[in-house]
Amino acid sequence: MKMNRAWKIRLGALCLTGLCLGTGAALAAGDADDPLVTLSYLNETVLPKLLSQTDEKAKVRQTELANQLSQVMAQGGGGASASYTVVTLNPGQRMDLDIGCEVLLRVGSATAGAAVDPALVDVSAGGELYSGGALVRNHLYLATMSDHYLVAGNSTVKVLARGGYRVS
Repeated sequence: MKMNRAWKIRLGALCLTGLCLGTGAALAAGDADDPLVTLSYLNETVLPKLLSQTDEKAKVRQTELANQLSQVMAQGGGGASASYTVVTLNPGQRMDLDIGCEVLLRVGSATAGAAVDPALVDVSAGGELYSGGALVRNHLYLATMSDHYLVAGNSTVKVLARGGYRVS
C-alpha cells in the first residue's frame, strides 16, 4: 500500500509540474497586447474548475480514510491506542494479544500462553515469560509474535492493555 501511495504522490507531482510548465509556456507565448491565454480565462474558468476537482478528490479520499480508520478500530478490540485501556477478564477467559500489545497485570492472576516460546517479554525484569508461566503483578509484558495470549486465573483479572487485543 505504501508503494501504491508513493506512486500516486509522484504521479500527482508530475501532473502538477506539467500543468505549471504548460501554463508558463502558454503565458510566455503571448505579450500584454496579444496574450495567448487571458488572465480572466484562467481566473474565471480554469481555476474554479481545478479547485472543484481538487475538493471532490479530497472529499473522496477523506471518506476512504475515515472508513479505513473505523475498520482498524473495530478489528482491534481495544484498538491501537497511545493510552492504556483497563480490561476485565472473568475466570478462565482468554485475551489474545496482537504483535506489539503491552499488558500490565493489576488485579488477580493470569498465565501466559503461546504456540512458540517465549510467550511474552517481561519488560520490567528484562526477561522472558514462557507458555504456562504466571504473570507478575505490576510487571509490563510485551507480545512480540502472533498467537500470544493470557488466560485469567480463578478470580476476576484486571489488566492494563495498550495495542490490539481480543477477549474470548
